[in-house]
Amino acid sequence: MVNFDNSATSFPKPDSVRQAVMSAFTRYGGNPGRGGHRLSAETAEAVYSVREQAAQLFAAEPENTAFTSNCTLALNMAIKGMMQNGGHIIISGYEHNAVLRPVHTLAKRRIASYSAATVSDDDDETLENIRSLIRSDTKCVCCTAASNVTGRILPYRRIAELCKSYGLCFIVDAAQAAGLLDISLNDGMNFICTAGHKALYGPSGTGLLVSDGRFTLSTVIEGGTGATSSEPEQTPFAPERYESGTVNTAGILGLGAGIRFVRSKGTKNILAHELSLCDRLEEGLRRAGGVKLYPCERRVPVVSFNIGEFNAQAVSARLSDKGFMLRGGLHCAPLAHRAIGTLGQGTVRFSPSVFSTRQQTDALVRAVAQTAAELGKGL
Repeated sequence: MVNFDNSATSFPKPDSVRQAVMSAFTRYGGNPGRGGHRLSAETAEAVYSVREQAAQLFAAEPENTAFTSNCTLALNMAIKGMMQNGGHIIISGYEHNAVLRPVHTLAKRRIASYSAATVSDDDDETLENIRSLIRSDTKCVCCTAASNVTGRILPYRRIAELCKSYGLCFIVDAAQAAGLLDISLNDGMNFICTAGHKALYGPSGTGLLVSDGRFTLSTVIEGGTGATSSEPEQTPFAPERYESGTVNTAGILGLGAGIRFVRSKGTKNILAHELSLCDRLEEGLRRAGGVKLYPCERRVPVVSFNIGEFNAQAVSARLSDKGFMLRGGLHCAPLAHRAIGTLGQGTVRFSPSVFSTRQQTDALVRAVAQTAAELGKGL
């Protein structure tokens, strides 16, 4: 089995991640921040160490680095936390449902309104498309740093400058960028939301909500925090304000190991390796015949393709039977598929990891060519 669906979740994980997760069951078994005894204190120290590492990765302060269960929760917290009291938010036309559905829900409930800016191949046009949607009641811009369908990297640094000039909050979905691009608060965004289980190589059930501290979010979840416990109001102190309930100690320790792994390898080295495999795949598929590619010049390591007019999920199922795991369909991003004209068919997505090899990529090319020949014969 060869996993080329690492944009959904990376697998395999580094061995150090497995060891770190196990330490939660063999050493760090206390509830962090929920007691003064030694077991709780040692576990809290281990969790805080990961918080410091994550903060350093994104040029944030530890108190502005909150753990979440995934990127979707982080985005919901940021979007709804900014927009609960009304206003207008701008998203891009490449957004994942983790952005589209929260803003659509706010609009449906008549809490807030939203507009979607067209993403152009020209960054200047994309920027102007966003600028043209700014209104007097616009509070926020939220967009992906990189598309999970085409890999397209949006001009997030320039969007950050635009938001700053208008006094708008800027939320970035970094699920496909963190661990591959050197993305941080130094780029000008106010909130970075990301997954821990993708290119950061942490376990599933981990995510981060990172802030520059400029905006205080209204909470969407309230409860026990271990801070200001005598008060009925949610604590005002971050990060506890955004971490109600017991945190995922095992996942967080695993995420810390994943971050250390990525930093030891270097994001630039990981990106270069994975992009080389994408280039190799595209070169092979162009020779295969019957394969349509959706190329993107400036991208993270993602390749979307189709075989003729055949359903993408059916193609990915055939490739799965041949031992290759790729995701076929809409990838929870109908806006992006509408933008590239594949909303009805979907695409088959190739997304390698640091552990993927040239030999595996070449074998996939042969499997795609074989599948195209089978489908052409009606087999």
